[in-house]
Amino acid sequence: MSAGFYRAFEDRYRGSRELIKQRLRAYEPFFAPLRTLQDPPAALDLGCGRGEWLELLGEQGFRAHGVDLDDGMLAACRERGLDVELGDAIACLRALPDNSLAVVSAFHLVEHIPFELLQTLVAETRRVLLPGGLLIMETPNPENLVVGASSFYLDPTHLRPIPPQLLAFVTEFGGFSRHKVVRLQEEAGLRGDTPIALINVLDGVSPDYAVVAQKDGAAAVLAPFETAFDAGYGLALGQLAQRFEQRLVDRDDALRAALAQLEQHTIDSKLRLAGAESGLEGLTRQGQTNAARSEELAHALAALDGRMHAAEQALQQAEQARQQAAQQVAALLASSSWRITAPWRMVGGWVLQVRARARLRTRARTALLTVARALMRRPRIRRLLRPLLRVPGVMQIYQASIAASQAMPPQAPAPLGDMSPRALRAYRDLQSALKKTRKH
Repeated sequence: MSAGFYRAFEDRYRGSRELIKQRLRAYEPFFAPLRTLQDPPAALDLGCGRGEWLELLGEQGFRAHGVDLDDGMLAACRERGLDVELGDAIACLRALPDNSLAVVSAFHLVEHIPFELLQTLVAETRRVLLPGGLLIMETPNPENLVVGASSFYLDPTHLRPIPPQLLAFVTEFGGFSRHKVVRLQEEAGLRGDTPIALINVLDGVSPDYAVVAQKDGAAAVLAPFETAFDAGYGLALGQLAQRFEQRLVDRDDALRAALAQLEQHTIDSKLRLAGAESGLEGLTRQGQTNAARSEELAHALAALDGRMHAAEQALQQAEQARQQAAQQVAALLASSSWRITAPWRMVGGWVLQVRARARLRTRARTALLTVARALMRRPRIRRLLRPLLRVPGVMQIYQASIAASQAMPPQAPAPLGDMSPRALRAYRDLQSALKKTRKH
């Protein structure tokens, strides 16, 4: 590989120093308790690269030393006054005494070396660590499917990805008392319970992970690290897959609920439609009945209009007849004959009054005689009335009335031929007036 290539590659694809240092602060829960093991705690960073980790440990009070095979990378460390050397990681470990370091780190180193050297690295690290000391190995996470299938091979010096379970087992097999898989650098937005898409399952898993292994030690030495080893870190493939599957289940449940609601709505709509159709049929029948009734009323109204028209014509005819009669009466009253016959009409009125009185007396006399005869036919009543007949004049009146009614011949009317034309005309007018009077 040409000189300077790998440093340029790291600068392009790994990220800025500030970004890397910020990411490395995720290990603070682990390295903070190391101050209780040694003062100051000694640290060795294998494959130190540009020295971001060395710089962070120095800021925390550690006595940090780095080793790397790329002199171009070490130049960046020397520019910042960091303690580094050019050399092989395994050789550097083998040169150190037992129980001399608080922490040994290897960031993105193990994917560059054969598996046998990885086992050697783990064994030599356990030897040089103090009781309770830590081994930190960070590497790309093949659980992230995009990393495992694509971006891992972007670095030409990578050999093969190492699954978290394998690297953890290497430390366990190498004699470390406990280990923790720390998944790193996932998107913060995926850490909650927000719904995720399929692409999040493919590339949302933490793209890097580390195995933090601790050498056995006294309980008092291990106790300050309990919190760090008990915590959970990052996102595993299984977590995101389950969340995505749960989203599908929830969506299916929501769709089924919506479908059930839609089916119920359809049933309700059909029932309402059936009711509406029934109501429409009733309205149609009612409309037909109303139409027939309207037709009957129209015929009746037409007949009534005809009768009203006939009545109006009859009323007009009656009004015309009344007007003609009024005109005739007015003409009669205005005629000279009516004025000439006025004395005769007056005499006729007197004659009618006299005749009416005579008829009244005759009727009264007849009724009295009838009652008297009826009474006289009853012996008992006749005996009671005999004293009345002795009253002066009563018997005479009674007898005279009987005799007059029996002896009065009917009066013959005067012969019409003896009257003059004028008298005859007046007589006839009187007769007509008398007839009208009798009718009323």
